[in-house]
Parts: sequence; structure tokens; C-alpha cells
Amino acid sequence: MTAVTDQDHTERAGDAVSGDAVPGEVASGGAVSEDQQGRVEEPESEGEADSGGEAEHARVEGVEGMGDVRGAKDVEGAEGGDGRSDRGSGSGRADAGHAREEAARVRDEAGRARGEAGRVREEAGRVRGEGGRLREEAGRVRGDVVEAPGGPADGDSADSWDDGLIARRVTAETEQAAVVEARGHNAPPAAPLAYDGSLRSRLDALRELIGLSRTRLDSRTLAEAGQVLDEAAARRRLSGQHTVVAIAGATGSGKSQLFNSLAGVAISETGVRRPTTAAPIACSWSDGSASLIERLGIPPRLRRRPLQSAESEAQLRGLVLIDLPDHDSAAVQHREHVDRILALVDAVIWVVDPEKYADAILHERYLRPMAGHAEVMFIVLNQIDRLPGEAAEQVLDDLRRLLDEDGIALGEYGEPGATVLALSALTGDGLGELREALGQFVAERGAPARRIAADVDAAAWRLRPVYATGRRTGLSEEARDDFAARLADAVGATAAGEAAERAWLRNANRACGTPWLRLWRWYQDRREPPTGRLPLRAQPDEEATARQRVEQAVRTLADRASAGLPAPWAQAVREAAVRGSQGLPEALDELTARAGLPPGRPPRPGWWPAAVLAQASMTLLQVVGGLWLVGQIVGVMAPNLGVPVLLMVAGIIGGPLVEWSCRMAARGPARRYGVEAERRLREAASGCGRARVLDPVAAELLRYREVREQYGRVVGVG
Repeated sequence: MTAVTDQDHTERAGDAVSGDAVPGEVASGGAVSEDQQGRVEEPESEGEADSGGEAEHARVEGVEGMGDVRGAKDVEGAEGGDGRSDRGSGSGRADAGHAREEAARVRDEAGRARGEAGRVREEAGRVRGEGGRLREEAGRVRGDVVEAPGGPADGDSADSWDDGLIARRVTAETEQAAVVEARGHNAPPAAPLAYDGSLRSRLDALRELIGLSRTRLDSRTLAEAGQVLDEAAARRRLSGQHTVVAIAGATGSGKSQLFNSLAGVAISETGVRRPTTAAPIACSWSDGSASLIERLGIPPRLRRRPLQSAESEAQLRGLVLIDLPDHDSAAVQHREHVDRILALVDAVIWVVDPEKYADAILHERYLRPMAGHAEVMFIVLNQIDRLPGEAAEQVLDDLRRLLDEDGIALGEYGEPGATVLALSALTGDGLGELREALGQFVAERGAPARRIAADVDAAAWRLRPVYATGRRTGLSEEARDDFAARLADAVGATAAGEAAERAWLRNANRACGTPWLRLWRWYQDRREPPTGRLPLRAQPDEEATARQRVEQAVRTLADRASAGLPAPWAQAVREAAVRGSQGLPEALDELTARAGLPPGRPPRPGWWPAAVLAQASMTLLQVVGGLWLVGQIVGVMAPNLGVPVLLMVAGIIGGPLVEWSCRMAARGPARRYGVEAERRLREAASGCGRARVLDPVAAELLRYREVREQYGRVVGVG
């Protein structure tokens, strides 16, 4: 392809066919080739083009009219000669024949002139159409310049468009950009970039991770990951047959000279003035890269093509090279250009020189943070012609040492990593090696996907503190059981079970005890308080104690559940526990009232009626024996002490014995009754605590487990 530069284009514009030259050349029998039509310089305005075409048309019509007049006069002269020959000599007849032949020749010349005039008009129409196309291209270029991100470069202003016409003049620079853009638009659209299954899976996992984390993490934490997704989607829609490589370096490192050497033509300005490069310049080795360059915000006036070379075109086909301003420039706008474009390109060529290869700004601000992008980085030590002897190898070894300290893997011995080269852009020494490595790198078509994968790795590494920890997380069964036990203690489940057991035993004693013992116990209960010598606590004190136990149980559970979690998720777990604890003591009180002891007396086992009948029999024996003795004393009955005494002794001994037997038999059912009462209360307290506290906490832990799994997919770990 032919290199398009300002100087080259100006020369072509001077050789192009102008609006005045084309019709004249065509009128003389010349033809306008397609190349000449492509290089037609746009006229000053549409009015000038139209007026030039109309003038040429009038000139051709005048030629045609003059031919017709001359033909008519010749014919008339010939006819007049013929008349005279009829009256005169034979020489007049010969002259008349010669005149007729001359008239026929004139008519033939007039027909050819009319045909030539028609062809000239067609050529003039094509020229006017070509001028209109160039005006459209120029208008589009002006729109791109106006709408390009970052605005015009330094030194550009609206003063260059000062004619005020609708069809404004096109300078040589914008006209050249129009030609480049026209070639790009006429080229067939390039195939979009395709990611492999692993990278697509990681991008999907990152998108799902952001969606699950929006309610737990602030937007600033997720901003970088979201930007990586946006840039990956934008790059995927663009050409997959091109690789965008930026040349970056410090002031005076010779990156613009290297850029020109790779392009084979002086595209980027070089010189001793610092900074020299004020705006990024793009150079594309093949068509179809306009959308990629537009994504970088480079206006059409800063887009170039390399020098025409079959070898270079075949070796670097698909390469889009960007010359960046100095990353250490004193102008803030230059550094902003560098930072913005470095985040969008597929690969970077870092150019360093023997004086500033160890610059702290380069290593701390760029190389060290981009250590994960080693596979899409070239480190070029330029200006080795300034180093004598083996000094170049020593500087190169020291550069490798610094890169290793930065964490940048070096692509040595076939391993993936950054490519480190030494060359001289001035003398060309080592330039072929860089061109070969760059050509192989571009031919692989894998740089865009590797760049996106490295961006995903960098985003995942920065998100690691909010997703991954080195400790085991979760809520163990021991923590759940302890929380339920604390709530059961708060509602007095153990005391309620013991009270139920005592109530069952007391009921059994009342049913199976001797009447005399029951009477004595009734008397004792009347004399002493129900709880013995210990006074009952006030109801407010019991409620305050229960509330404190509940709050302590919730705090303990929240601390155990959030142990080992990253700070945002630990805070979410604690907040969920606190929200659930609101109203928990009141709910436990209601459940205790519903799930406590049933109203009325405890249920009686089946053997109680027999025990009651036996106790009644023992009492009856005592009564019968006593009455018998009284009757003997008063003389009503015959004296016989043996039988009544035996009956009384049997009743007196048998009553307590039956009561003791019933008490022994009642311990098991009483214990079971108390345990059942305690179990019901514990289950009620545990269910209330699970619904209000455990379930919300478990939901937060489950959400964290999901995002942890998605994070594992993002970093490529199952």
C-alpha cells in the first residue's frame, strides 16, 4: 500500500486533475483514469465546480457551432460554384466537385466534434460527482474531528475554518484523512473477536458476582470489575483480525523514532523539543481497523498508513500501532492520554533508554501494577548504539533484574511472559528481531483475549479482600445448639420441666397418700409460704433478666457466624442478627405461655385407681379396728383384742406402705412428664429463634457462599 503522509498527499494533490484541466484534456482526446479520479482535488466550493463545468460545456458547444457554420458556408460556396459551372467552363465543374468533397469532410468533422462534446459532458459530470463525494468525506472528517474524545490537539482551533461557507475548504491534512477513511469504509467488515469457553465462563461469573454483590458492596468497590466487563464487551464487538499495540515510553526514549522505523516513513514528529508527541497517532497495516481506532478516541487527522512494502504488509498484517505521548510529560493532558489508551489497547511496547530504564515512575506507576499483563508486553531497550562494548548486555541484564523484582514474568525459554529486546531505532540494529517478534505476536490473533483475561485477573485480585479469607467460615451445629440452649434458658425451659415433674409427684402423693398425712401437709401449707423460706422475685426483674439473656445469645451467635468472613459480609451477618432479635423476647414470652404446662391436673396413669382403692382399704381397716376396740371398751362388744389390734396395725402400716410404693412408681412418669414439658418449651424457643435470627443469618451465609463460588470461577479455581 502507498504510504499516506502530509507531504506525499500534497504532491498528489498538485498532480491531480483540477476542475479546469479535465474538460480541456478530454476535449483534446485524453481520458481520465480511475486513479486520477480518486486524486481529484476538491474545488473551492460547489459553485466553482458547477461554473467550471458549465463554462467547459459552453466552450465545447461553441466549437461544435463553429464547425457547423464553416460546413454551411462551404456547402453554399460549392453550390454557387456548381451554378456558375453550368453557365461556364469545365474547370468550374471540377472546382464544384472538390467543394462537395470538402463539405462532406466538414460535416464528418462536425459529427465527431458533437460526439466528443457529449463525451466531455459525461466526463465533466463524473468529475462533479467525484467532487461531491470528496465534499461528503470532508464533512464527515470535520464531524469526526469535532466529536472526537478529548477535542482537537494542541494548536488546533476553529480559526482554521474561517471561510464561513456551507461547503468549507478541505485542508491537505483533513483530505488525507478522508482518503484513509474512505479506504477503511470501502473495505469489507472484519470478523468480530471471539473469546474461548474458559474466558467466556470467567466473564459470565464476574457478571454474576457483581449482580450478587450490589446490595452488600459499595459501587466504588465494584466499579473496576464493571469497567472490565464493559471493555470486554466493547472489544468483542470489534475486529478480531487486528491487534492494537501501543508504543509507550518516557521523554527522550526514542519511541516516536521507533514508531517511524516500524512504519517505514516519518509519521510521528521527532526532535529535541520536549515533549515532542502531543497526541496519540495511529498507523494501520490493513483495512477494517477504523472502529478500533475510533474506540481509542484518535481523530481521523491523526491516522496514517505505513510505507508500501510487500514484505512489511505480509509480516505485520493486522497490526494497528499507536504512538503515545510521554508518560512522564509535564503536560497533564499527555499523561491522561497515556493512561486512557493503555487501558484499551491489546498490547504495549515499553521503550526505555540506557539513562532512564530504572526510573521509579515507570516501574511503580506502570510496570508493577501491570505485572499480570506480561504476556501482552514488550520491553525494548532503545539507543544501544550509545553503549560501548558489552555495556548493552549489562544494562539489559539489569533491566531483566528490575522486571523480575516488579513481578513481571519474562518470556524466556519458551515460557509465557514479556518479551525483552535491545535495539537501536536510529541505526536499525535489532529492529528486524522486534519486527519478527511483533509479526508473530500479531499473527497469533490472541492478544485481545489475553489482555481481557489479564484484566479479569487484576480485577479479581483487587476484589480478593472482600470475597476470600484464609479461615473456615459458616455456622456450625454446635453454634446453633448453643443458641437454642441459651434461648431455652432465657424462657426457663429447665425450670419449667422440673416444676412439671414436681407437680406430677405432688398430684400422685395427693391421690395415693394417707388421709392423715394429707391433712398434716395441708396444715403445713397454711402456715408457711408456697416457696418455703425463699421470697419470690418481682415480675419486672424476671423480664429484665430474660431480655438480657436473649440479647447475649444473639450477640454470641452473630460473632460466631461472622468469624472469618470479609468485613462487608461479616457486617451483613451481624445486621441480620440484630434485625431478627427485635421483638424476640416478647415472642418468646407468648410461646412460653402457649407451650407451657397444660391447664388442670397432670394426667394420671392407669394404676392410680388401684392405688387409691388400696389406700382406702388401709384406711378402712384402721377405722374398723379402732371402732372394734372402742366397742370393747364401752362393753358393747365382747372383749377380743387380737383381731381389732391386727386390723389397726395392718391399716396403719399398709397406708404408708401403699403411699411409698405409689411414690416410687410415680417417679418415672413424673420425670417423663417434666422432660416432655421442657422439650416442648425448648422446641418453641428454638423455633422462634430460628425463624427470627438463624434463618436470616443463614441466608446471608448462603449468599456469601454463592459469591465465593462465583469468585472461584472468576479466578479460575473450582
